[in-house]
Amino acid sequence: MTAVSSVEEILTTLVGFDCLPGRPNGEIAGYVQGYLATQGVDCAVLPGPEGGRVNLFATIGPKDVPGYILSGHMDVVPVEGQVWTSDPFRLTDQAGRLTGRGATDMKGFLACVLAAVPLFKAANLKRPVHIAFSYDEEIGCRGVPHLIARLPELCALPTGCIVGEPSDMRPVLSHKGKQAVEITFTGKAAHSSQPALGENALYPAAELLLFVRDLSAKMEAEGPFDARFSPPSSTVVAGIVSGGSAVNIIPDLCRLAFEVRSVPGAAPQDVSAKVLAKLDALLAAAKTEGRALSASWQELASYPALAPTREAGFVALMERLSGGEAIQSVSYGTEAGLFQAAGVPSIICGPGSISRAHRPDEYILREELAACMAMLERLAGELAG
Repeated sequence: MTAVSSVEEILTTLVGFDCLPGRPNGEIAGYVQGYLATQGVDCAVLPGPEGGRVNLFATIGPKDVPGYILSGHMDVVPVEGQVWTSDPFRLTDQAGRLTGRGATDMKGFLACVLAAVPLFKAANLKRPVHIAFSYDEEIGCRGVPHLIARLPELCALPTGCIVGEPSDMRPVLSHKGKQAVEITFTGKAAHSSQPALGENALYPAAELLLFVRDLSAKMEAEGPFDARFSPPSSTVVAGIVSGGSAVNIIPDLCRLAFEVRSVPGAAPQDVSAKVLAKLDALLAAAKTEGRALSASWQELASYPALAPTREAGFVALMERLSGGEAIQSVSYGTEAGLFQAAGVPSIICGPGSISRAHRPDEYILREELAACMAMLERLAGELAG
């Protein structure tokens, strides 16, 4: 097996890239592409429509035979407002904890995949391993749909996808879907002593907030339900409200953001549609009354739920490869639902704990990296047989 020290070396380099979502990721993508080239592996660079951001896709083994995707994202969440005891973009050993932004979420998995390339190359695979590294996952899985759209030209339809988000090296079978939406209300400013001369943008936002609250309570009471999750129903939550500039000015702008998390089988967009229908009703009433109110909305993030795969053999394989018993569900979301929606059975399994993700002094343990490397070594043996 490839020495864990080589994993650490790669992880050290990966953590050094402050590849935040919404920004160009050419440096980290260039490193990955260059590393694969040193191993004799061609890497397709797949630019996104935003400019400056790319997905990466590489294959080891025959492209025209169904194989397995190893999927991970290259971006990490920001560190602003967090207090770290070391430089977050320099991997630091703190009493055995390899600490740095993204060490767990999810550069530890990326480092293991890259360190395992020599294993895959030496195994003379009869079925391929595909490496799929994406961008902008942390702001709503925005990059990977463009990669998935290119799969038919890149390889035969894969047998399965392993998404290496931190799961304590236990296979995870399902998670909820998500959609986040921001609404901007525009009214009319006026002096607070003459409120009738203005249109207060806060009031319709407040009405919509109460609608969101009541809709959430309705779903909590009536479902649909999925006992694998806690809470077992879909949810909708208002998370941000901002508006107004001074108490003596009628506010002409208000922004409201809400988030839906839906159980498998229920699209988050269906819940959002009810909120947006209420918005349309508020605007129609304002127009009938001759009030100067308008509104617009934009999607901030979206990904489908991951339903448990029906491929029992895939679940058994992942339990055998990882050495861990499958978990029915997790509360966080991943790119796995998008691969599943494209016809690729998907399971989450990666090193580290999600409890450390996005926090100060994020870390991963050497034994967790070693466990991931062992899983990948077993995968190489499986695909060589």
